[in-house]
Amino acid sequence: MERQTRRQFLKQSGSIAASAGVLAMLPAGLIGAKRKQRKARPNILWITSEDNSPLLGCYGDELAHTPNLDGLAAQSVRYRNAFANAPVCSAARSTLITGMYACSLGIHNHRSKVRIPDSFHPYPVYMRQAGYYCTNNSKTDYNFVRKGSKIWDESSGKAHYKKRKAGQPFFAIFNIGASHEGQLKFKTVQSRRQSGVLPPEPRVAPDKVKLPPYHADTPIVRRDWSVYYDNVTLMDKEVGHMLKELEQAGLADDTIVFYYSDHGGALPRGKRNIHDSGTRVPLIVRFGKNWSHLAPAKAGGWVEDPVSFVDFPATVFSLMGVPVPGHFEGRAFLGPQAGKLRDHAFLFRGRMDERYDTVRAVRDRRYRYVRNYSPHRPWGQHYSYPFEVMPSMGSWYQAYVKGECNAVQARYWQAKPSEELYDIQADPYEVRNLAGDSRYAKTLARMRKTLQDDMIRTRDTGLIPEGMFEALAAEKTLYEYAQSDAYPIERVLEVANLAVSRDASGLGKLIEACEDKHPVVRYWAATGCLILQSKAMSAKGKLRGLLKDEWLDIRVVAAEALGYLGEADLAVKTLEPIIKSDEQYAVLAALNSLDFMQQAGHVSLERIRELIKTVSFKGIPERMAKYFQAAK
Repeated sequence: MERQTRRQFLKQSGSIAASAGVLAMLPAGLIGAKRKQRKARPNILWITSEDNSPLLGCYGDELAHTPNLDGLAAQSVRYRNAFANAPVCSAARSTLITGMYACSLGIHNHRSKVRIPDSFHPYPVYMRQAGYYCTNNSKTDYNFVRKGSKIWDESSGKAHYKKRKAGQPFFAIFNIGASHEGQLKFKTVQSRRQSGVLPPEPRVAPDKVKLPPYHADTPIVRRDWSVYYDNVTLMDKEVGHMLKELEQAGLADDTIVFYYSDHGGALPRGKRNIHDSGTRVPLIVRFGKNWSHLAPAKAGGWVEDPVSFVDFPATVFSLMGVPVPGHFEGRAFLGPQAGKLRDHAFLFRGRMDERYDTVRAVRDRRYRYVRNYSPHRPWGQHYSYPFEVMPSMGSWYQAYVKGECNAVQARYWQAKPSEELYDIQADPYEVRNLAGDSRYAKTLARMRKTLQDDMIRTRDTGLIPEGMFEALAAEKTLYEYAQSDAYPIERVLEVANLAVSRDASGLGKLIEACEDKHPVVRYWAATGCLILQSKAMSAKGKLRGLLKDEWLDIRVVAAEALGYLGEADLAVKTLEPIIKSDEQYAVLAALNSLDFMQQAGHVSLERIRELIKTVSFKGIPERMAKYFQAAK
């Protein structure tokens, strides 16, 4: 939607909701639950599994044992290029439930609560108004707060389409957690094997696993892969139960079944990473006999066009005969409202648990382009949760520390390149970065522009530090603020791109931008100096001035930059009052800065421990405090 159209929609949506409500957006034939049943409409069943890439038999994985999904695929259409827009559950589900990119709304950070416009209803609200019975069993994880009507008819571990009224069409989600990364924990696996949930011995022996080239070849890494295949088989069994239940209820012919996973795989460099291993998902769609005319290909066939989660709600609305709301950013890829699809998926990553790492990417049928807005941070930051539940994460890291990794395996734990470009056909594991290869200069330029256009079109809020959200938005939502002229997205993006380029010849422009009137521009100017480190020596004076900036996030970045320029004591003195403040996200940013300065040898671990000893941390920063206390 063009920018002016969005503004018009925002102005109009309030009056629509106030007068006729959501029903004003629906065809007259769909209004009024008490009217007699109109023409038949399909039931929609979404079966969602957690943390698994397309490592299924029907997607060509030779080690997978997934008979139920393989059988479903034979009756269905498979999508070869389907993507979660974000590689983690909350931001991916936030995109699904709103029909908008989470980074358009400011709900892209993992586990956050950001207000969205009250007139932007989650998709089940529209479905229920159209007469559908809508259930969720049972994960939510939506990252937002809003006023408005009840979202689901029922959302719980007991929610089921069988509770609907006679003759009422349904939309139902069932979430399967068997393949979640948390199921890899040693004690969990042992307990599940002893109870018979998993076989007593792994079906795929660890020494038979085919490791991706980026993983260290350790016994524990192989063990996790072996367990993962058992978990996927268990997930497949649950899918079989759900399909059988639908058949026994006599509903299969009238139901369109979607199977997909919530993002990429559970193993390290899967979930949380923007590459195919973290964002590409299986998507299988079966059209019941009475709706087979809507299928885009024959049963067992493939669709090559890229689709992503932002498109799913619009697609279901199209299949239901419900108009797609004007603010939705996705495009229907099935049904009467299906139109021309994008030739790529727009992908994003923000804060993951207690670690900040802003990344944006676009992926078409063949190539993936990535822009790292935190190139000074490694892909493999220390996240407390995966290190706790996934033994392979710690095993890989220890192999790296001991010097037992080759160059490809070590890269995960090192600072990132500013840009990445991969030819997926030739390099499916994305280990050969072509961004510096002159033979791909035209492809790089094309995809770089595509990403730039997407970020400007969506007025991407991911470039705004999380600690600035509420103050910048004031009485508005962050989305409304970002859609206004108060957010100079083009200027912000210009400085951010320069900041992450590692181009020392642009230091003069960064120093100039340190005086920009807009705090987000100043933030990226300071970040650029931080990324340049010793090459930014001439910016020391300007960075010292930013230590008194009214915005804490700017002070944090400037302090860390000075820490690399011989001013570690000044940096710590600046960060200390921020850490003791009640600004949760500024505190988290400051703790992250201390951690990386400590790793670089500019601040001792003992000094950090002394600094945080008397601080009462709450929320996400508490994880960072425990990390410092446990570090050796």
